[in-house]
Amino acid sequence: MTDDEILAEFRAADALLDGHFILSSGLRSPRYLQCARVLMDPARAERLARALADKLPEAIRSQVDAVVSPAMGGVIIGHEMGRALGRPAMFVERPDGVFHLRRGFALRPGEKVLMVEDVVTTGLSSREAIRAIREAGGEVIGAASLVDRSGGNVDLGVPYTALIRIDVPTYQPDSLPPELAAVPAVKPGSRAATA
Repeated sequence: MTDDEILAEFRAADALLDGHFILSSGLRSPRYLQCARVLMDPARAERLARALADKLPEAIRSQVDAVVSPAMGGVIIGHEMGRALGRPAMFVERPDGVFHLRRGFALRPGEKVLMVEDVVTTGLSSREAIRAIREAGGEVIGAASLVDRSGGNVDLGVPYTALIRIDVPTYQPDSLPPELAAVPAVKPGSRAATA
């Protein structure tokens, strides 16, 4: 898929939003990609996951034993990536504020894992998920997401592949441009803001 085709999928799902958004990191942004909306259509989710799976380097794609995603945002795309790769899909969640495998999910020692997210901005959730996977015995051989919002600057400590990179400015809450400060802020994500 081309970048234009990917963005068309987001637009068709009314998932490319303009306004004043509080991101999971606490940063503010004038644009938000609501991946839950783009993934609510199973056929669209499957198309996007297959495109992301096809974009993975062969050295990673051929070794993946399991896909693990952070809940909530990564659950659907993680499941679809598992389907695209023909591998089991699991997720980590934060019942006590720290990611863990639960619900009977388990990894064999050394099992090769692809960590999959919906959107990566600062990489905080991704790095926390990677740590939980390692603590559960998995070997994280790569990470992937639908969208890279980091400006290409995120370092997850493993090879990282994004379906599309979207460069949207982010701001600290106390350093907003006047036009963004004039718009009421909303928190559309799945995690409480940290700032």
